[in-house]
Amino acid sequence: MTVKKPNRRPTAPLVQSQPTVVWDEENVHNAYANVFNVAGSQEEFVLSLGMNPSWSSGQKELKVQLTNRIMMSPFTAKRLAKLLNGVVQKFESRYGTLQIETTRQDTAPSPKNESQDSRATSGRVSKTGG
Repeated sequence: MTVKKPNRRPTAPLVQSQPTVVWDEENVHNAYANVFNVAGSQEEFVLSLGMNPSWSSGQKELKVQLTNRIMMSPFTAKRLAKLLNGVVQKFESRYGTLQIETTRQDTAPSPKNESQDSRATSGRVSKTGG
């Protein structure tokens, strides 16, 4: 008399694993930015990146050369903000707190303006000229 064993198939794990991300860098363009502007609406946020080649404090007008503009949904913007926050926190825990000026009284935009301009090393700058 032979005993028939049940046919067992491998079972799928209860939690699906995340797919592997493969970064395709074929069409990537590198750019350095020391100025950025963020404008938003209910549907999208627009991040404009650029360069100000001269940083003399006595300038009456700053000429910013825009190099890139990135549009994203508010959900993507929030994920980006969370990721950048984490990266900055890790940096500061390793190298110390970054000191930045957040606003300058002489160039702060009016409260009605929903866009914000900022330099990497200083506060807001006027949107004129860019």
